[in-house]
Amino acid sequence: MKIIRQILALALFTCSLPIMMIAEENVSGSSGGDFRKVGAAGAQFLKIGVGARASALAGAYGSLANDVTAMYWNPAGISDISGIAANISYTQWFAGFSHNFAGLVLPLGESYRLGVSLTSFSSGNIPITTLEKSNGTGASYSISDFAFGATFGGYITNEFAFGASLKYIQNSFASLASSGMAFDIGTLYKTDYKDTRLSFSISNLGGQQNYTGADLTRQGKIVSELSSSPLEQQLLTNPYNLPLIFRAGLSTDITAFIDGVDKLDADAEHRIVGALQFETLSDTPEMLSFGAEYTWKNLLALRAGYRYGHDSFNFAGGLGIKYVGGGFDGQIDYSANPATNIGLVHRISVGIKMD
Repeated sequence: MKIIRQILALALFTCSLPIMMIAEENVSGSSGGDFRKVGAAGAQFLKIGVGARASALAGAYGSLANDVTAMYWNPAGISDISGIAANISYTQWFAGFSHNFAGLVLPLGESYRLGVSLTSFSSGNIPITTLEKSNGTGASYSISDFAFGATFGGYITNEFAFGASLKYIQNSFASLASSGMAFDIGTLYKTDYKDTRLSFSISNLGGQQNYTGADLTRQGKIVSELSSSPLEQQLLTNPYNLPLIFRAGLSTDITAFIDGVDKLDADAEHRIVGALQFETLSDTPEMLSFGAEYTWKNLLALRAGYRYGHDSFNFAGGLGIKYVGGGFDGQIDYSANPATNIGLVHRISVGIKMD
């Protein structure tokens, strides 16, 4: 127990550092401690959740993450994957945008796992309009952001897992683009008591980025009346920070409390899991998510959640169907997230695992 307490104390201390960093950024230049950093970070697609199961739980997933999508929520979560696993997720975003995720996790010996993932956010072609040609000029542009990551995770002890991801991030629209590197770290501590799990993670630790590209270059005269040759002019862009995210999560098996046992069998007919997650970001106020998942015979899952503190997303829900047999696991998940005054965001995920 002494070792466990030391590990938890170290995790708490390590993960408290970004909270202090975020808090300092949030109140910097403000009066009365009001939040002033809304919209101050770029690469906003990094804040869009991955996977239909996690989204149906309103993002309360850091401690539950035990599949390929854990590479987004908590890198330590891939430590619970046995065999080879893959996941593909599609999100129908607003205004014709789409958000996609694909990931693969491979075993490295008994205790460690290696994963790769690709997350994209794209618009398709957007017509260019002007004041004179409000119906379009015939030309178009597109927005295309992506993050490619490699993740390593594993159990350091029987209860404590650690994971880290290194990511290459690129944002682009029209002829402009910015890119850079960032990394995520996460920890997971699980117990045999009611299957209680505790998690901490930090995402998007990296330097500033800024846009460059052909559209920032102009040819023109400094003084139009002079007969001098046009000069090349370069427009400068301000660098921006990535959205730093800290998550702390807790989950437990509610059915174990109801039945009065420490841990349910893996093939229990009924199971209800509850989870909560605290989330603080460098450019938005703090949020708290609650989620619950009911599973019947490890085949059908019903999920619901609520996120407190978000200006657009609150309630969430979804379901999942799973097939297990012959060393092959297949799962299809769906989630719906109502957005205030905008509509529904639909997500579909397909996952497979081979032992």
